[in-house]
Amino acid sequence: MIEEGTFPVEPWVVRETSLDLDVLAQTESVFALSNGHIGLRGNLDEGEPHGIPGTYLAGFYEVRPLPYAEAGYGYPESGQSVVDVTNGKLIRLLVDDEPLDVRYGDLHHHERVLDLRAGTLSRELEWASPAGRRVRVRSTRLVSLTHRAVAAIRYEVEAVDPGGTRVIVQSELVANEGQPTASADPRVAAALMNPLVAVSHDAQPCGAVLLHRTRASGLMLAAGTDHHYRAPGPVTVEQDTREDWARTTFATTLQQGERLEVVKLLAYGWSAVRSEPAVRDQVAAALVGARISGWEGLLAAQHEFLEDFWGGADVAVEGDPVLQQAVRFGLFHVLQAGARTERRAISSKGLTGPGYDGHAFWDTEGFVLPVLTATFPAAARDALLWRYSILDRARDRARTLKLEGAAFPWRTIAGEECSAYWPAGTAAFHVNADIAYAVERYRHATGDEAFDRDVGTELLVETARLWASLGHHDRHGAWHVDGVTGPDEYSAIADDNTFTNLMAGRNLRAAAQACARHPDRGRDLGVTGEEVAAWLRAAEAAVVPYDEELGVHEQSAGFTTYREWDFTTSQYPLFLHAPYVELYRSQVCKQADLVLALHWCGDAFTADQKARDVDYYEPRTVRDSSLSACTQAVMCAEVGHLELAHDYATEAALIDLHDLHRNSRDGLHVASLAGAWTALVEGFGGLRVWDGRLCFRPALPAGITELTFHLRWQGALLHVSVTHEATEYIAHGASVLVDHDGEQLEVGAGQTVSRPVAPRVPLLPPPKQPPGREPRRHNGDAVLE
Repeated sequence: MIEEGTFPVEPWVVRETSLDLDVLAQTESVFALSNGHIGLRGNLDEGEPHGIPGTYLAGFYEVRPLPYAEAGYGYPESGQSVVDVTNGKLIRLLVDDEPLDVRYGDLHHHERVLDLRAGTLSRELEWASPAGRRVRVRSTRLVSLTHRAVAAIRYEVEAVDPGGTRVIVQSELVANEGQPTASADPRVAAALMNPLVAVSHDAQPCGAVLLHRTRASGLMLAAGTDHHYRAPGPVTVEQDTREDWARTTFATTLQQGERLEVVKLLAYGWSAVRSEPAVRDQVAAALVGARISGWEGLLAAQHEFLEDFWGGADVAVEGDPVLQQAVRFGLFHVLQAGARTERRAISSKGLTGPGYDGHAFWDTEGFVLPVLTATFPAAARDALLWRYSILDRARDRARTLKLEGAAFPWRTIAGEECSAYWPAGTAAFHVNADIAYAVERYRHATGDEAFDRDVGTELLVETARLWASLGHHDRHGAWHVDGVTGPDEYSAIADDNTFTNLMAGRNLRAAAQACARHPDRGRDLGVTGEEVAAWLRAAEAAVVPYDEELGVHEQSAGFTTYREWDFTTSQYPLFLHAPYVELYRSQVCKQADLVLALHWCGDAFTADQKARDVDYYEPRTVRDSSLSACTQAVMCAEVGHLELAHDYATEAALIDLHDLHRNSRDGLHVASLAGAWTALVEGFGGLRVWDGRLCFRPALPAGITELTFHLRWQGALLHVSVTHEATEYIAHGASVLVDHDGEQLEVGAGQTVSRPVAPRVPLLPPPKQPPGREPRRHNGDAVLE
């Protein structure tokens, strides 16, 4: 676990001031760089020691068989796993023939800095070899946000001791790196051994290109390097290239205070359909573009891109420096996960590690895309276009399941269902409504009519058709969806899951409205008036289970009659210590489920119902999922438990900086990092989007004195600043209509409108949590036990 204090609290950087090899894998995730297409884990330049070596490309995977003790109809036959592709980060250093290795010699100083405004990872160390020769090494690494296929490293060696110091820098490309052994934890990736087969290699005077193909999926990969160097004296340069590795060597002698600087340009490309020459030439062209820009040009473009992003995305948290640093860290990684995916999936770990085999889940549409829609809508559009690109595969899956429309996969890289456990995979049909939710949120926020007509309508129609065939009306006319799994994976194969039924109803209505907006498009899709009428009848009659005696909504039919879970002897996470058959028949929630319905479908509940439901489900929710804390923060804030909401918001934000779930080594929890934004903006800022309207009901906890955030909305940039006394709205670029605590306001372009903040009075006392599962208390400067 990463101890508190490992990273000093600073507003715009994450700094590590000493190297702790016990948490090296975790910090490799924290210091990962990505642009949504290329992902480089924060491995040390010299490659060893490492926790998990990792270089990833969005959508690049290998297939593997899914073993079943007893197979069944409709079970997926193969899985997909992210591949650690050719590693171009490696830069080894030898000092008078002694290799730099932090485990040997003497490490006098070591610091790494992730700069959230520059988009770089910098490292500085001073090391003495076992023979006593001292050098100072500085490196800066970036994955370009403007050149999609390019990454770059500037590596500098300085001689510290008097007299000549012979230094040799070996810059490498290496394919088929060794991987850690497999784990029994289902969140960990399957181990792939030597997944890449050499196709060809090409050497240049100061670089090389290696081409490989995956053994089973048949994807073609190219990785290339080029170098520039500078030194005060002569430098010997050698190039050696083989099938699985290439090495460019720079050798020189440095006097005290002299430096050798090497700039390494990296380029990657892959394709499932293009030829070997085409992929090779793509990488060669990317290297030419990088050479033209040069290191300083790449650095300047990175800074300019991020300056524009932060100008429309930053969240300022006055009074809580810990949460301030964490929410910016989270936003940075959310941007990295989606900035240049360009119709590839955003996986649950982004490109920071191999966890969950690199799969995308419903996390993307439910938690990540709302943030990108508000801060960087082009990335949200690209992610939805990826869903559209796999629509035919979703249609095929629906037919396999004897359903209509499209059944999108629970977990996937390329579009096929990859979950071998159908109760928590195929049965979680709510992923389809989550996609519809993201489509509608994007439409409302951007007014993108072309997307709505050409893409959104078809996604809404095909997911609506799924629900129409999956649900049924009983003899009384009520509409049920039976045998499904909602967000809570400890309650599988349930009838009338409230979240699922409400979200399905919204999906059905959205499809009907889309066909009304675009009747020609609806006719092209074969939609009839009778079909639309059936959708609306189902949505109107959807069952929402309610326990009249307890006065609370049931997570699913009969949930409140299940036996209570004995928390006194529990070990967490429960899925590693308790059989699912026990979890499924008990009142224990892995994560917010009914409470998520209160958040996303809040207009279907009264204020009193929300307060009572939160009070009932808090003592039964163990937060074994990283998706839970942010939702609990939002709803605790709405019902008036502001200090508890503050604790949950901090937990969501610090999940990886403090390794709260003990698995950050396998990659960051991108949805939870997005959830930190959600906890602040939708929790304390009170943001909701109801019927296409921006609605705010803000209130701050005692530990935050001011909260400022920005939203991109229909061509305008809305600046919102909340204090305990007032909320200020400023619109830039165009006027914005907002609802402040029920009052309709028009904020003109360049205008400032201020309104008082109403006090938030809870209807019930703060709820209890399961024993031992209380969020850690937080005072703004530190997390308290």
